[in-house]
Amino acid sequence: MSAPTLADEAAEALAAGTTVAELRADKRVRRRRATLPYLLLAPGIAWLVVFFIVPMWSIVSTSVETGDMDTGFVLSWRWANFGDVWSQWHQQIVRSLEYSVMCTVFCLILALPLAYFIAFKAGRWKNLLMALVVAPFFTSYLIRTLAWKTILADDGWVVHTMNTLHITPLLSGMGWTYSDNSVLQTPFSVVCGMVYNFLPFTVLPIYTAMEKIDPRLHEAGQDLYASAWATFRKVTFPLALPGIVGGTLLTFIPAVGDYTNAVMLGGPKTKVIGTVIEQQMIGTGGNIPYGAALSVLLMVGTLVITLAYIKRAGTEEIV
Repeated sequence: MSAPTLADEAAEALAAGTTVAELRADKRVRRRRATLPYLLLAPGIAWLVVFFIVPMWSIVSTSVETGDMDTGFVLSWRWANFGDVWSQWHQQIVRSLEYSVMCTVFCLILALPLAYFIAFKAGRWKNLLMALVVAPFFTSYLIRTLAWKTILADDGWVVHTMNTLHITPLLSGMGWTYSDNSVLQTPFSVVCGMVYNFLPFTVLPIYTAMEKIDPRLHEAGQDLYASAWATFRKVTFPLALPGIVGGTLLTFIPAVGDYTNAVMLGGPKTKVIGTVIEQQMIGTGGNIPYGAALSVLLMVGTLVITLAYIKRAGTEEIV
């Protein structure tokens, strides 16, 4: 299609009741408005390409390479790498999923009443309580995790109290600890550290969702003679569901790949998939394609679980 000539523009301007100069200025404005969305998207797209698409391609291509550290690795499209890593480390993958699910469930159990209290009952103390929720972020993640080694030490008051209340033998019977008087280097200590570190990620979205709920809805429930539990179940929980889904996802997704808590608070029996990936990629394992294949398996598994969870929760619009 050829560009409009001056005669065409003059005819168009005459039909529109304007001058040729006004018609050209109007076209320039419309072209700028059409280009503006693409200009606004450009930084985000560039960021996505450089820091997501390129690394993803690098990890996927590395996962099908073969070779060793001495001769180097070559892209040979060996898809059997995925079967090899699953057969060798499927226990660590399943254990990572178990720990992350337990962490998410415990965080949700703690976050729901806490967010409810801050949103509806805290009054003028609301800002202070929210500051206390995020206060741990002002300390290094490693320092926070190391602190739990002192808290859960065998000669500490926490373990002594647990022994006195016969909680430690109960945990041992459930398989969460390996002895009747020690909790470090067990699944219990690892999950405790994870819950502590990820709890703010669950609290903040739930609090944000609950704060938007009109308090008059609770008053309407009371006027209809509904109990506090019925009001929470019929009014508060459904309206806070987007925040609950968001909070649990913000907790579950980073918890799956976390290995800091397992390394510092766990032992050989609590080894998770993140530890194996670290060993293969930069540690003593030395098989970078295997580490990349494990990373791809972890990402795909996490994505499938996340999509299934969102669909089940009925909030597909947040995807």
